[in-house]
Amino acid sequence: MTISRRAILAGSLVLTAGLVSRAGADSKPAVTVYKSATCGCCKLWVTHLKRKGFPVKAEDVESLAPIKKQHGVPDAMASCHTALVDGYVVEGHVPADLIDRLLRERPDVAGIAVPGMPIGSPGMEVPGKPADRYTIFAFDRAGTTTVFATR
Repeated sequence: MTISRRAILAGSLVLTAGLVSRAGADSKPAVTVYKSATCGCCKLWVTHLKRKGFPVKAEDVESLAPIKKQHGVPDAMASCHTALVDGYVVEGHVPADLIDRLLRERPDVAGIAVPGMPIGSPGMEVPGKPADRYTIFAFDRAGTTTVFATR
């Protein structure tokens, strides 16, 4: 049985189109989230990221302090979970669109953070309660912070 050159070319095009389509579907980098097993708002933030197209691996840990220290999270920026994505640290309830912005702009920072747990931030929504205004900070390895965005 012989296969025509045209059939081979057509098969290659279908395979290539499938790979390009698959690459587009998986275009967001994986996020590893370190959190407490008992933290409900952390689980809600993970759900927020997944809904926005991020593949997420959640790791329950006994203590977040060593992870925060290892990745240079300033004490004043701490929150209830720490995530790593494509070379950056994401601390706390950062909205997914701002993670997209971080990855698109690629600033020279260690990461971004929402300190504390502001009401209305992703994972901290409270039905019937208005969202707090909050600041999303960028931070570097020296602990210097700047405003990245406000909500």
